[in-house]
Amino acid sequence: MTDQKAAIRTDSAPAPAHTFSQAVRKGPMLQVAGQGPMDPELGQYIGLGDVKAQTLRTLENVRAILEAGGASVEDVIMFRVYLTKREDFGTMNEAYGEFVSKHVPSGVLPARTTVFTGLPHEDMLVEIDALAVLG
Repeated sequence: MTDQKAAIRTDSAPAPAHTFSQAVRKGPMLQVAGQGPMDPELGQYIGLGDVKAQTLRTLENVRAILEAGGASVEDVIMFRVYLTKREDFGTMNEAYGEFVSKHVPSGVLPARTTVFTGLPHEDMLVEIDALAVLG
């Protein structure tokens, strides 16, 4: 294990649209940048108006980056979820629960914060970032 800071990059998740890394790893810590519901193969946002589809796509993007950094969803200690509409919380929470139940076999669910805010692209209903600790 190295204490050098390293950028993590994978084509299995959307390329950053701005001046940041998909994730950064330093020692056992891996921070995944906020991801949205973009399909990395198509290069476009999916599930327009469908927060469940967008949540699941966003979490798959986060998972791809975690894996590129040598981690898994099981290693996540904190997810931060950003939603544009309060009324989408229940549907997002259901999709999120479905995803973490599938990818966290220990049953020790990550901590989570949910914030209601504006997002960088008008088609985005959700953005999610993650902090994982390996080892």
